[in-house]
Amino acid sequence: MKRVISKDGTPIAFDRSGNGPAVILVDGALCYRGSGPSGSLAAALAGHFTVFTYDRRGRGDSGNTAPYAVEREIEDIEALIKEAGGSAFVYGISSGAVLALEAANHGLAIKKLAAV
Repeated sequence: MKRVISKDGTPIAFDRSGNGPAVILVDGALCYRGSGPSGSLAAALAGHFTVFTYDRRGRGDSGNTAPYAVEREIEDIEALIKEAGGSAFVYGISSGAVLALEAANHGLAIKKLAAV
């Protein structure tokens, strides 16, 4: 497990696997790296991509700085994109899809986006 520090100082826990272009997987509200669909998807993608799975703030090993705001979660994705080299593909599922769309709407360096 590694950590990036989001803009507000919150530590965000993540794992990196594979080699290739960066892809960030954004889980739904009730998931974290150890529980949810991103684990099996990361394993499937790791042969072709550098895959980042992370614990959204307040989940798993990530911190949580109050008060909650969607903008803070966008900043978390931005910190991961910077860690990934400055741009990334982003895949979001459920509420993670909404966050991924918001991140794109905020102009983050997202090469392509998939939202389900």
